Amino acid sequence: MKTAQPITLVLGATGKTGRRITQRLETAGLPVRRGSRDANPPFDWEDRSTWDAVIDGVHCVYISFQPDLAVPGAVETIQAFTDLAVKSGVRKLVLLSGRGEVEAQQAERVVQDSGIDWTILRASWFCQNFSEAHFLEPIVQGELALPVGQVAEPFVDAEDIAECAVAALTQPGHTNQLYELTGPRALTFAQAVTEIARSTGRKIELVAVPADAYRQAMEQEQLPPALIDLVLYLFTTVLDGRNTPVADGVQRALGRPARDFGDYVRRTAATGIWGNGSPT
Repeated sequence: MKTAQPITLVLGATGKTGRRITQRLETAGLPVRRGSRDANPPFDWEDRSTWDAVIDGVHCVYISFQPDLAVPGAVETIQAFTDLAVKSGVRKLVLLSGRGEVEAQQAERVVQDSGIDWTILRASWFCQNFSEAHFLEPIVQGELALPVGQVAEPFVDAEDIAECAVAALTQPGHTNQLYELTGPRALTFAQAVTEIARSTGRKIELVAVPADAYRQAMEQEQLPPALIDLVLYLFTTVLDGRNTPVADGVQRALGRPARDFGDYVRRTAATGIWGNGSPT
């Protein structure tokens, strides 16, 4: 009698890491259940009545919480989901966490104390924020204004995060491991934008603006107050230098060095998403 392969639930299946993980698992022929509002059955972090159907029969779960583990109530929500996962027979939890966030570390402890196998992926800022998030449009327009100074960040490639997650979900040797995931070098946001400009042959500038001015700009765009508070927290509190040191999580998890920001830039520029121009 052939035993059915275990189902892996990927929460945030349409996000930067979730869709990459889902694609890798499906390509490998492994059963995947997509956890998102648009999936069938749907999953919504804010509607706990959707949780039971999605987690039924699942063996492993990749947890990506939206919008961020730093928002009020996130730790309590992770606790409730973890409790349900354990009760439902889930055997493994892989949590995407954030470097330098006290609340994220509290959520990590929830998963670590669950009594089942766990792996923590504590990631730095994503390279893909420059191409798959709200940085993209300003970069295309040629000017990215952010409330940042000269603090450097070792941007991590979402492809690396996805590979680490798939390894943790499908292979032995990652049980009860915390991997701190960064790129191999730290860059300031200005240096990152310069690399994008050089690779695209366009003039693109980073303009540093005060946090208050950035708040006013977001308010003018009528963004939700909670989201504005989160963005400023990430830029002012988390991006204070605490996360500048490079970590070896990708090497430990995959046995190879992390992808460099320059590799991400060249790969992304080749798609044309940032536009092309005459050399700067």
